[in-house]
Amino acid sequence: MSEHSRSVPVVSCDCAVGLVEAARCHARENGWSVAVAVVDPWGAVVASGRMDGVPPAVLEFATDKAYTAALGKSSKAFFERMSSSDELTLGLQTRPRLCAWEGGLPIHEGDRLVGAIGVSGAAGPEDSACAGAALTSLGLD
Repeated sequence: MSEHSRSVPVVSCDCAVGLVEAARCHARENGWSVAVAVVDPWGAVVASGRMDGVPPAVLEFATDKAYTAALGKSSKAFFERMSSSDELTLGLQTRPRLCAWEGGLPIHEGDRLVGAIGVSGAAGPEDSACAGAALTSLGLD
């Protein structure tokens, strides 16, 4: 590595696929129908999926939740920060892909952000539970 570049760890495709399946499994066990997206640290999709009957738009919501979480915080924490002043709230409303709904969690490997997971389709706390269960299942919580 040179002084002009850096190495950035990124969630692997195999890990992302595993996270999608683990989140779907948790939802299935609880009778929820969800879509799941896993993104890299820059918000680009690595893996995604939606359960039967879940509309395609819900996968877009999951992707937006993951994108927001890739900023390094849960979507809920990010929204709370963004709503702390009128100027930040206006900024939140004018930026595409930022999502204030629960269900997005960052993925850390040690202290490094490697990506994020977003779940949508159930209630906010249920979406968050699916994302958390997926991270736990792979030892990433």
